[in-house]
Amino acid sequence: MKRRILGGTGISVSEYALGAMMFGAIGNPDHDDSVRIIHRALDAGINFVDTADIYSDGESEEIVGKALKGRRDDVVLATKAHGSMGPDANHGGNSRRWLVRELENSLRRLGTDHVDLYQIHRPDPTTDIDETLGALTDLVRAGKIRAVGSSTFPAEQIVEAQWVSERRGHVRMRTEQPPYSILARGVEAAVLPTAQKYGMGVLTWGPLSAGWLSGRYTTASDVTERGGGRVSTEGHKFDPSLPENARKLEAVGALTKLAADAGLSLPHLAVGFVRAHPAVTSVLIGPRTMDQLESLLDGAEATLTADVLDRIDEIVPPGTDLNRADSYYLPPALEDPALRRR
Repeated sequence: MKRRILGGTGISVSEYALGAMMFGAIGNPDHDDSVRIIHRALDAGINFVDTADIYSDGESEEIVGKALKGRRDDVVLATKAHGSMGPDANHGGNSRRWLVRELENSLRRLGTDHVDLYQIHRPDPTTDIDETLGALTDLVRAGKIRAVGSSTFPAEQIVEAQWVSERRGHVRMRTEQPPYSILARGVEAAVLPTAQKYGMGVLTWGPLSAGWLSGRYTTASDVTERGGGRVSTEGHKFDPSLPENARKLEAVGALTKLAADAGLSLPHLAVGFVRAHPAVTSVLIGPRTMDQLESLLDGAEATLTADVLDRIDEIVPPGTDLNRADSYYLPPALEDPALRRR
């Protein structure tokens, strides 16, 4: 497994990172099986494991903690905070009050005294970024965090965080973790160039676009049947009757043919595409089963030729999100009507 340096941290990480979202109740509830999957990934050369407090309400962190017993020193461990962890409004967000408390909760679940990368999972319009960065700086100085980063931040907020760090003497956001796939290329326009400008490591998630590029979806009925609960809970991303998703399905058909012509599976084409971007440090893969992990590991060395990349650009133009919902971030001014009406 090839490695790259994570931003300006000097930390060497594998080109594949193991995303742990699917370990726990929302994916694989079998702790022993999940531990075996993590161990197989580590044995294959993956040295970077990424999780979050909100994944299965902390269960994912607990599973990762079990898996890393005796191997912690060899693993670059990342987790996140922001999402709501209970009914109390203060049990979530990016405030100092919450981050200081929730890091301790994460460390307990992970069974460690520090994390190598602590990421702010989403922007928080109610909290001054100076407040957030000040808290993170204190936690770094306390030895509980080695580096800090953001996840799914728009370019303008990445820039604001860099400026505030410089002016206030805070630690810098060293990484950004955006959603990025052939079907969701919006981050190519500003997020990835901005991360490059500031020397940030980029850890992309969702290379298979929530299963759309897994090879399972070939017809509209496949999306409905295999999407399962997602079709009802996230219809805006999976309802095949919506024009945006119909475009995704059409693109999947063209990409499937392109992958076959290139001698690749569709998932290997999808992950190879993300790895090919010069801003990308590591691609997060999120297997739920051992078979899924083995399939993704088989494509770890797959590289795409310029001709194949050019053809992908024809199918999905650069900087395009075929469905805006797949960007996973909508500015509050667009989400809340009260912010744009008197």
